[in-house]
Amino acid sequence: MTTPDSQAAARPSAQTSNSAENPWPVRSVSTKVAAWIDRLGSIWVEGQITQINVRPGTRTAFLVLRDPSADMSLSVTCSPNLIRDSPVPLTEGSRVVMFGKLSFYTGRGSVSLRVTEIRPVGIGELLARIERLRGLLAAEGLFDPRLKRPLPFLPRTVGLVTGRASAAERDVLSVAGKRWPAVQFEIRNTAVQGSTATAQIVAALAELDADPHVEVIVLARGGGSVEDLLPFSDETLCRAIAACTTPVVSAIGHEPDSPLCDLVADVRAATPTDAAKRVVPDAVAEQALVAEFRARGAAALRNWVAREARSLADLRSRPVLADPLATVDRRAEDVTRLRDAARRDIHRVVDVQRTTLEHLSARLTTLGPAATLARGYAVVQRMVPGSDPEVLRSVDDAPPGTQVRVRVADGALVAAVMGKDKSGEQK
Repeated sequence: MTTPDSQAAARPSAQTSNSAENPWPVRSVSTKVAAWIDRLGSIWVEGQITQINVRPGTRTAFLVLRDPSADMSLSVTCSPNLIRDSPVPLTEGSRVVMFGKLSFYTGRGSVSLRVTEIRPVGIGELLARIERLRGLLAAEGLFDPRLKRPLPFLPRTVGLVTGRASAAERDVLSVAGKRWPAVQFEIRNTAVQGSTATAQIVAALAELDADPHVEVIVLARGGGSVEDLLPFSDETLCRAIAACTTPVVSAIGHEPDSPLCDLVADVRAATPTDAAKRVVPDAVAEQALVAEFRARGAAALRNWVAREARSLADLRSRPVLADPLATVDRRAEDVTRLRDAARRDIHRVVDVQRTTLEHLSARLTTLGPAATLARGYAVVQRMVPGSDPEVLRSVDDAPPGTQVRVRVADGALVAAVMGKDKSGEQK
């Protein structure tokens, strides 16, 4: 082990061996620095990750670890598995504690910390704890929208839990007083950050919840860092809010802030000012709304009376009320007219059908066999013993000597075929 005395003793010799006339080369300085840093051994380092560079397919991840209290940073290398397998996702801004060994790269004269273990701490660890608590409370149903209680329209007394003489208290009181001057407040000033904040807030919440005059409770606090808002993500406070019988409005921080009490409360307000607007109605706006509704109701009533009066006048002026039998007489005339028209139509249809029948009968008579025979034509049938006569259609069907039956208009003749002439001339 090197002591101050030995260092002092070695200093003159170093000065004699190193001078403007006898300077050290860069390689010697780099080698000495690397040897000195190597003697430091493995160390634990705490800081905030400001940069993460994990390239696919490489076996080394590059990080930058920064001191939150000073403008100083340190290059870090590690295996990508340390980042991927971390129980808490490591992102830029995470507070961590790393275990590793410093290395001095003589080639480029840079120092890097090669780490083998990374532990999230500080805000990262607290945020991870909050996320685990968020999952637990969600699984128990404390965030269920069906459990949210509606706020009273016009509360007589509003309970307010906030810091003493805080901007949140002034905002809630001033905005609520302007909107509804008659509203009353039960104020409980508590610590809103630090180790005692949770216990004081839970006690104030229980006291206001037990007061029968308090109809709604507002938790109000201005913005702050994550550490400042940690009491409002405490499990004890969340369960106390869920156990309240009085509706609770959470107005913690600003719009981006989201402590767990916002999820458990019946109503989440973006800011304390927004909480005052949600809890207390605007008297001027409500009066204007009442006046508008009264005017609309009176106008609707007047319009309804006028419309019904016109309808009654129209009913009284209708002919059916002036002469009730006029409609019956008019319908009787219509019945007579329609009956006569029906009879005419029936006679016309019968006449048309009769004429059509006569025409069809005449055509049938004209086209029948008797009319054809009457014009001088004859039907010749061959006489076949033992069967009915057959009509001759060709001269080949009646050789000479065949007996035939000749039917004319007034009777029939029996003859025998003497010969045939296909030309059609008589033989």
